[in-house]
Amino acid sequence: MGTEDNRQRWWGRFSHRHAVLAGLIACGALLMGVMLPSSEVEARRTLALELPFTELPAETIEPATLAEPDLTPQIQWQQATVRGGDSLFEIFKRSGIALSDLPVLLKNPEARSLKTIHPGDTLHYEVDADGLLQRLRIDPSPLQSLTFLRNDSGFQTEVTTRVPEVRLAQRQATIDSSLFAAGQAEGMSQSMLLELADIFSGVVDFVLDVRKGDQFGLVYEEEFVDGQRLGNGRILAAYFINQGETHSAYLFTDANGQREYFNEEGVSMRKAFLRAPLDFTRVSSGFNPRRLHPVLKTVRPHNGIDYAAPRGTPVYAAGDGRVMEAGYSKANGNYVFIQHGPKYITKYLHLHKRTVKTGQRVNQRQVIGQVGSTGYATGPHLHYEFLVSGVHRNPRTIINELPKARTLTGAELAQFTESTGGMRLQLASLMRTDIQLASRDNNPGAL
Repeated sequence: MGTEDNRQRWWGRFSHRHAVLAGLIACGALLMGVMLPSSEVEARRTLALELPFTELPAETIEPATLAEPDLTPQIQWQQATVRGGDSLFEIFKRSGIALSDLPVLLKNPEARSLKTIHPGDTLHYEVDADGLLQRLRIDPSPLQSLTFLRNDSGFQTEVTTRVPEVRLAQRQATIDSSLFAAGQAEGMSQSMLLELADIFSGVVDFVLDVRKGDQFGLVYEEEFVDGQRLGNGRILAAYFINQGETHSAYLFTDANGQREYFNEEGVSMRKAFLRAPLDFTRVSSGFNPRRLHPVLKTVRPHNGIDYAAPRGTPVYAAGDGRVMEAGYSKANGNYVFIQHGPKYITKYLHLHKRTVKTGQRVNQRQVIGQVGSTGYATGPHLHYEFLVSGVHRNPRTIINELPKARTLTGAELAQFTESTGGMRLQLASLMRTDIQLASRDNNPGAL
């Protein structure tokens, strides 16, 4: 037992000595590390710098860039709305604009547009601290602005014109009672329908030929500014299905820059003469060599067609020509006679008003007067006659014997075919939809 106690006391003293020795060795190593030669230390630093590292994204290390301030002076526009009975003097006075600027402004020739302002118009203006006018802007239309800018001699003018955004649109309709009623029910304007009638006036008599169930459609332009619709542009293509016969028309600009409508074969829609010299009326009396005269009560030839229409309805020249007579007689009332080349003469009687004079050149569809009841007439109507080499002919049938329209040929026809290819596909698609809708309406049980 004593021996075991002596062994433990010896091992404890041995462990204590080893611990002291280990501490002395560690201190020596630390001292040697501090005193390493400078070359070795530099080598270790270099090794540390050459160790791989993860690069930060470029945007986190690039210096921030500051946007340059916009030093352009901003116009402080103010507005003045024109009231009923307003003058520029009243507007200037109410808006606090120096009245002394008014006569200076009006010296500018373009300031005449300021004299035609209307209630509801808006004037935009900028004045300085003394109320002196610096600039004044008026917008005559959504596409044009007129600005008057102060300079040393008064005010100079700056005109700004905007180009509208053009979008394509399409409409189609089926006639139930009238062309106008059908078109307006589908959102077509009156001017658009008149233009449509003008396009097809050489192939469709809108007085006598139109029937219930006839269909029509068109592809046209709509104009927008700042996302707001301004109105309609040109009709680019249209069709009219009249009593089962389909007529198509496409707008084409020829080599001379002249725009005209042609059918799918390149034949102009503009014929030598209109089928009727006015729109949307009814025939009250046809061509009849042995008609009983309604006023004189005697059998007299009726060498023309009577179109009953409201007083004031526009009457058009049936073709290009020169006014050979424009006057008044007891029987004819106000009348206009037009010579179309050496062979053809058209006559228009009982007009309420004439708008052309003898010797004047006229173009097809130019307004030459208004429907009336002057002379021997029982009510408002137009009496229309057509003469060929001095002989009266039925205006309804002679139209089929008149000279053919202009026809595109050669390179011009090829250009027309190529330029209207896309529009033909669009019009054909619209036409198929129209026919399918009509078929469904006529057969409600069909799918």
